[in-house]
Amino acid sequence: MLLPQINQPDQIKSLSVEELSSLAAEIRQFLIEKLSVTGGHLASNLGVVELTLALHYCYDSPRDKFIFDVGHQAYVHKMLTGRMDQFDTLRKYKGLCGFVKRNESDHDVWEAGHSSTSLSAAMGMALARDFKGEKNKVVAIIGDGALTGGMAFEALNHIGHEQKDLMVILNDNEMSIAPNVGAMHNYLSKIRSDRHYLRAKDELEILLKKIPAIGGMLAKTGSRLKDSLKYMMVPGVLFEELGLTYLGPVDGHDTQKLIETFKQADNVRGPVFVHVLTTKGKGYKPAEADSYKWHGISPYKIESGKELKSVGNPMYTDVFGKTLIELGEQDPRIVAVTPAMSKGSGLIPFSEVFPSRMIDVGIAEQHAATMCAALAMEGMKPVFAVYSTFMQRAYDQIVHDICRHNANVMFAIDRAGFVGADGETHQGVFDVAFMRHLPNMVMMMPKDENELRHMMKTALDYDDGPIAYRYPRINGLGVPLDEKLVPIPIGKWETVREGEGYAVLASGPMVQVALEAAEQLKREGINLRVVNARFLKPLDEDMLVELANSHTNMIVLEEVCEAGSLGSAVLEFYASKHIFDTRVSLMGVPDRFIEHGSVKEQREETGLTAEGVCAELKKLMSLHTFGIGKTGFSS
Repeated sequence: MLLPQINQPDQIKSLSVEELSSLAAEIRQFLIEKLSVTGGHLASNLGVVELTLALHYCYDSPRDKFIFDVGHQAYVHKMLTGRMDQFDTLRKYKGLCGFVKRNESDHDVWEAGHSSTSLSAAMGMALARDFKGEKNKVVAIIGDGALTGGMAFEALNHIGHEQKDLMVILNDNEMSIAPNVGAMHNYLSKIRSDRHYLRAKDELEILLKKIPAIGGMLAKTGSRLKDSLKYMMVPGVLFEELGLTYLGPVDGHDTQKLIETFKQADNVRGPVFVHVLTTKGKGYKPAEADSYKWHGISPYKIESGKELKSVGNPMYTDVFGKTLIELGEQDPRIVAVTPAMSKGSGLIPFSEVFPSRMIDVGIAEQHAATMCAALAMEGMKPVFAVYSTFMQRAYDQIVHDICRHNANVMFAIDRAGFVGADGETHQGVFDVAFMRHLPNMVMMMPKDENELRHMMKTALDYDDGPIAYRYPRINGLGVPLDEKLVPIPIGKWETVREGEGYAVLASGPMVQVALEAAEQLKREGINLRVVNARFLKPLDEDMLVELANSHTNMIVLEEVCEAGSLGSAVLEFYASKHIFDTRVSLMGVPDRFIEHGSVKEQREETGLTAEGVCAELKKLMSLHTFGIGKTGFSS
């Protein structure tokens, strides 16, 4: 066994290629066993075992910088850099992060949970290296999916222009090598990366230009001939035209060829683009057969590949997907749009019923948002189905193209609130703050899965501009689902539990938390009113005035960042009406990033629990002097 002997990457440099292959097999078995217990991103990591080994074999991390796009495919990198003994804690509270994490290791030089950032980061690190006069390598590893993101092409354009020494590795797990073409590609790669060839090519051009009268013309002719041959024979002509030297494709599971290719790349001055072909899920048949399902997986049985999910109520995402089919049957104008999240957003069933009305644009949230605006302007009913965390990437388009045009786009915002094991890069706690302040925007959040269905009907019937409904990444409450869908009056809240003197204004899953707190407080003789503040914008101003007139003091409870929240909106409303004698306490996500763990643990950490509500209410009750602070306006 080689794996137990590896604690740092320099320990693999003394191994033979045959030993590296044996180590790769041990790594795969380790990942299959560990992730069967913890869950995680299995398929993508099984696909990059040899690639990661070859990188650490050829280069010296952390002096040489490895930048993994997204970072969910860096488990092998974590294993080789001293974190193998922490894999039992993977994605658990206070445990090993499922993404690259700078405070975990000096070998983690860039962290991201969103795609398409690696090339920009690589360019920045290459520039910094040259500014400081250093000599280290900079290597970005990006997948074919992430390469669909517009930011990646912006970076490629700049990289080709600046001609800094850096390597871009395309981890392509969709294409296969055609044997009759692969040999020629490998041959061309060797020729074009050979130092003698590159020097001879430059010297030939200089010599041609020195010939009196006709030298310049001959040099141009030679250049055109070279370009013509390149267009005919080189598969990576796009990257060549952008200014990168293209090498590949190379078999990403052939360690020897990977090592040879990296050595070839080191002979090239300027940016190099290495095209590596891998198989997602390599070495584990269930993952190879369905790499999409096994991209991110919950605990499973190794022998069968069956997930060990507990049976529970339907997820909000599933209810959304089924309801969208119902609405799609009623209204042919509905078009579902998603940025590479068709399965995660629950749209696969919709795509099977309405294949022509399902549009997956790839990892291109900005494009999706603007396209939805145009669809709406032309009379369609676009549903932009997107995770809260990824919608952040389309902020400018939401402002400029959707809200400014008052385009009737429906936002289906999944993963709103805490997301559990994916952690701080994926928490859906910021969308309220960056959408609530936008003119023309309507925002809703349901207390349960049945109300989500009615909100979807509300959005469909609404014709006056953009409207959003946001829902969490959890199972529903198991409430009965109404067969008939009816719209909810825009901006109207509902009291779900009567009380007096004190009230909790809660949104989404926090309504249930507030009801649990009310039950606890009832035993102490406190009768707490619970309001389902289902519209985050517009507010139910009539109810807010009624609460103030009845001298009701309140808590605004929500699973979003406090700054810019519904609570902020309530305080803004009272300030605008010069109502200063009502105490308002805010309970939301504090001003910091919340790391990975279970949703329950994340709520406990931030105090968004029934016990937290009870404690906050008692603090509110104890206030007798006027003040402004976390508790807002008090008297």
